[in-house]
Amino acid sequence: MRQNQFMKQVRPAAPVAPWLGGKKRLHPAIIERIDATPHKAYVEPFVGMGGVFLRRRFKPRLEVANDFNGEIVNLFRILQRHHQQLLDVMRFQVASRRDFERLRETDPKTLTELERAARFLYLQRLAFGGQVRGVFGVAPETAARFSLSRLEPILEAAHERLEAVVFECLDWSELIQRYDGPETLFYLDPPYFGGENDYGKGMFDRLHYARMAECLGQIKGAFILSINDLPEVRELFTRFIIEPVKLTYSISSAGGTEASELIISNREARIRLL
Repeated sequence: MRQNQFMKQVRPAAPVAPWLGGKKRLHPAIIERIDATPHKAYVEPFVGMGGVFLRRRFKPRLEVANDFNGEIVNLFRILQRHHQQLLDVMRFQVASRRDFERLRETDPKTLTELERAARFLYLQRLAFGGQVRGVFGVAPETAARFSLSRLEPILEAAHERLEAVVFECLDWSELIQRYDGPETLFYLDPPYFGGENDYGKGMFDRLHYARMAECLGQIKGAFILSINDLPEVRELFTRFIIEPVKLTYSISSAGGTEASELIISNREARIRLL
């Protein structure tokens, strides 16, 4: 792509833990559109566990990772600056239901930033479906979800990929106002319509979708947004370019389930057809 001539190529990394809505299936289509959209600043208001952010192969002069979940931002900051110490803290941890439940009940405010990061990463690795509020994830047909020998190279790659990234913990609308400009590209992955409380009660409201459409209609930069395909969503974002994407999510060895997602943007990207 033309803009890659003035961008730095980097080694992509995998997300360090599962995350609800982690874009395991959709990230290639999203990243293809990111690479096809010229930009010198890349900003994610809902970075989550970095399912898109970490997998990108090109970085502009400025990268901003934001999430209103302070535990996520703290984990990324520790990975960026103290990943070896994080490994040392977790070195003797085992996959244990008792430890999982004990740490889930521990107030993170009572811990140091390093301990908080280790706690959050441990819980995310072991929670079923990447949901800490859920249950201890174990199944007879799979290995333990927490293994330091497998986790160490993942953390090393994430540490390298997060070099020079700016971390924010702001409301999405405030972040857009702060970083908007003609050469900024925002990738937004908000909670899916109908799942506003999936990441914590009160963190996102259904009224925010209309606010988001209004806000994105006024920015100077470019944006790409991914969300579930519903008539209400199409109506709210009707002024923009809307691309439906069909995906198959595996649910068992017998087969999978079809899902329809939307990739919404305000600039046309020249890419191959899906």
